[in-house]
Amino acid sequence: MKKTILILMLALAYFSCKKEAETSISETNKNVEIEEEIKDVVSEEVDVTQTKQIEVPTAKELKEALTAKGFKTFDYVDEKTKDTILMQQYFMAFLKSGPIRGQNEEESAELQEQHLAHLTKMYELGYADISGPFGDNGNIRGITIYNVPTLEMADSLANADPMVKAGRLEIEVHPWWAAKGYALR
Repeated sequence: MKKTILILMLALAYFSCKKEAETSISETNKNVEIEEEIKDVVSEEVDVTQTKQIEVPTAKELKEALTAKGFKTFDYVDEKTKDTILMQQYFMAFLKSGPIRGQNEEESAELQEQHLAHLTKMYELGYADISGPFGDNGNIRGITIYNVPTLEMADSLANADPMVKAGRLEIEVHPWWAAKGYALR
């Protein structure tokens, strides 16, 4: 009887160790598979990131492209950082109260709608970078900054505004220099 119990205990121990070993090997294999999947996902993400890179022109290339299109530019060296900043000439159009301001409410609303459509079109076509009204009721009603090569072009685009054509606004355009690529803060 003692012999039978001893054989059963040894058999039990043997099968327990074998099962633990199989479980351990199985878990190790699963871990290896997971690690490989992670490596695949990471390498795919890296590949996607690499394909999304946008080529940014150098300052020299940008300056040459602007000059070829007729824009005026110059380089400015920041004394603090020693960075060379490309300056570009833009045109700031001041929208001033015009001589004909007696439109009725319906006509004024229609002109405002056409005015906003004109400014939207200028922005979408890349001719205007920013537009907006002033917050007071002064003589200067708002501004538009035109990103075009010549004063004549800016003046022509600004005067094509339906509000200007109707005499509700008049335009005064001035050359204005700003650092290329800098955003409002």
